[in-house]
Order: sequence, then structure tokens, then C-alpha cells
Amino acid sequence: MDLTFGGGGHSREVLKKLGKNGRLIVFDQDQDAEANVPDDRRITFVGANFRYLKNYLRYLSIEKVDGILADLGISSHQIDTPKRGFTFQSDTVLDMRMDVRNPVTASRILNEYPVKELTRIFRDYGELGNAASIAAAVDDLRGVRPILTTGTLVEVLRRFIPGKNPSKFMARIYQALRIEVNQEVHALREMLLQTPDWMAAGGRLAVITYHSLEDRLVKNFMRSGNLEGTIQKDFFGKVLTPWRPVNRNVITPSPEEVRDNKRARSAKLRIAERVNGNRKEEHRI
Repeated sequence: MDLTFGGGGHSREVLKKLGKNGRLIVFDQDQDAEANVPDDRRITFVGANFRYLKNYLRYLSIEKVDGILADLGISSHQIDTPKRGFTFQSDTVLDMRMDVRNPVTASRILNEYPVKELTRIFRDYGELGNAASIAAAVDDLRGVRPILTTGTLVEVLRRFIPGKNPSKFMARIYQALRIEVNQEVHALREMLLQTPDWMAAGGRLAVITYHSLEDRLVKNFMRSGNLEGTIQKDFFGKVLTPWRPVNRNVITPSPEEVRDNKRARSAKLRIAERVNGNRKEEHRI
């Protein structure tokens, strides 16, 4: 399974390794992604969020899979299409929806959410220490006129943008809004918790993350089998978890990879193998 099909780059590489009787199930909630599906009988496209993994596997009468890949974050297509509103490099609408059927946009959040909720979003998803002040500034301006474009948002944030590395600050603002619009953290949590029940013994779960919120959840889950990272042991002191970490140390891109693809600079890859047995299986970590 490729849970984040996007432009189809990962899936095309998988298809090269997949036997003639193999099957690849790909998910993407962005309707634009379906145009990238190759003409290959082995591939099945699901136009939905990966949080519905189990629903579609049941619908497709699939009992177990041998591999699950998720490349989190936004796709290059979404970044490179200004009207989608994912980049602050263009003065465009504040949309940020991965699924255009979603009624919640970034501008709706900025104009309608209570100040307390805005503070939570900027603090928890943007990891900004001055989240309350930023939320108050948003509230002040929206009382005068709606915040609909990047330019208007920058006007709100101007006094908060640091002279050093302003792009990093704006990236955090956009990250916070994007996560809330698409409910990315909630979807990731739901997806991870479903994977043990659908992964065959020896199957691999591979997840690429781009910020600490995602990476912390994935790291905890692959280490302990739960999202909190709580290690549970049996009477003999053996760790109870459905996973065996494949890479003890997180895999990051080489300098050469970053040079060729700057968008990969913050990527972190973690891989875990499904151990034998039931959902909670004993093995030593």
C-alpha cells in the first residue's frame, strides 16, 4: 500500500519490484492525484484519506498486506499550484485543503475560529511560543476586514516575523494552519493504530515525516506499539509490541539528496517490521 500516492513516484518504484501477480493499493484524498495513476492492472486507486485504510481493505476483500508506505506532508504538485494556497511565496487565497471537498479552509479558520482555538493551533501545530499574541493580532484585523489572502496574513504577522530566517517562521504558521485544515495529526494517529491488524507477519511499515509532531508519533508507535510511547512488558520483562524497529537510527537524506531536492531536507524515514502472532506480540527490544 502507498498511502500518499501524490505524483506516483514511490508507487512506480514499487511496481518495478512487484511480481506480475502482486497488487498495489494507493490512497490519496487529493482528486488531482488520480490523473497520475499508471496504466497497470496491478494498481488500485482509492480517492480517500488514509485514515479509512481498514474500511477500504474490507471493501476490497483484502485480509493482509505485506508493506505500507506513507510519505507525509504535502506533495510537490500542491506546493507548485498557487491556487491551492499551500505556499506563502505567492499572494494567493488561503485554502490549504488536500481534499477540496473539505468545507474547512485556512481562511475560514483565521476568520471564524475563537481566539482560544487559534492559540492552540499556532502553539500545538506550529510550535510557536508567542501563539497567543499571534492569535490576538489575527482577531484584531479580522474585526476590520476578512483575512483571505497570503498578503493580508503577512500584514497581520509583520510585527512577529523575525529579521533572521523569516521563512522558517512563516513555514510554521502555514504548517499549523495546514495541519488543522486537513486534520493531519488525527488522521495519522488513526492510520497508525490500524496498521498492525492488516499487516502480514514480516511485513514492513515505512513512514517519512517532515516535522517533530509527526515524527514523535511514528517513533513512539514503532517502538512501543502505542502512540504515547509507553513500554508494556509481560511477567518475564519482555516488551509487548507488534513491531520490531528495522532502523534503530532514523534515516535522513544525504547532502547529495538535499542538494538535488531541497524539499527533502527535513525528511525522516522510520521502518518497522510486523512480528509474528497477534496484535501484541512478545519480543525483546
